Amino acid sequence: MENEEKDIQDAEMKEKNKKADEIIELKKQIESQKVQIDETEDRLKRVAAEFDNYKKRNVKERDGMYNSLVADIVSNFLPILDNLEKAAEVETKDEEYKKGIELVLKQFKDVLSARGVTEIETVGNTFDPELHEAVSSVQDGTKGEKEIVQEYRKGYKIGDKVIRHSMVVVAN
Repeated sequence: MENEEKDIQDAEMKEKNKKADEIIELKKQIESQKVQIDETEDRLKRVAAEFDNYKKRNVKERDGMYNSLVADIVSNFLPILDNLEKAAEVETKDEEYKKGIELVLKQFKDVLSARGVTEIETVGNTFDPELHEAVSSVQDGTKGEKEIVQEYRKGYKIGDKVIRHSMVVVAN
């Protein structure tokens, strides 16, 4: 009887060891699958980040091309705008004619503004070689250093891209 009990205990022990080995093997498989899941998740995150960067780069390139195209087209129209501004400044006896010129000038500026084209600020501001072209300088004790005192020709930009530099006179 004692042998039978020992055999039963040995059988139970072998069964427990077998189950423990199976559990250990299953745990190893689970760990291996967790590592694979983590690697796959990491690759997925990288691909998603690369795609997001790709989309941002495309938007930036598209905006840059749009601004370049608009700048090229607008630069051809700027002499016409200059002439319209000069025509609006001229004194005339025909007030209706003058109003017509002013309306066309306003419409022209509105179209440019709608396309993101803005005038470059000049008189009273500090000279910036990225935006302004100095054609002359004057000595004036009442003005600050590199202060713009007069504008010969208006400059324009679209976003950060300069279409045409402002021609200015700089003090001191």
